[in-house]
Amino acid sequence: MINPALPMLLAAVLAGAGFYGVLARRHAVLMLIGVELILAAAGLVLVTAGQTAPDPLATGPVLTIFVITIAAAEVVLALAVIIALYRARGHVDLQADRSAS
Repeated sequence: MINPALPMLLAAVLAGAGFYGVLARRHAVLMLIGVELILAAAGLVLVTAGQTAPDPLATGPVLTIFVITIAAAEVVLALAVIIALYRARGHVDLQADRSAS
């Protein structure tokens, strides 16, 4: 058994950095990195919870694999949208006025 305090603290730091990245940034790629940090924190919480309470079905690691799969699909779609946004506007600043470009 592991002590869940340190992994949960790391997950809280990752989630906090991710929320800051999503809320405080204007650049679309940096916001995407923030979302990925939040998903990494969720995966860490799931694995930690799975290791602290042994389960014969290993639901923590299995759910983490689903989170990783969803994160990969999210990255592909988000980068496609960001590339389309860059081609249309010439920048990826999400708060810029469209008439100014």
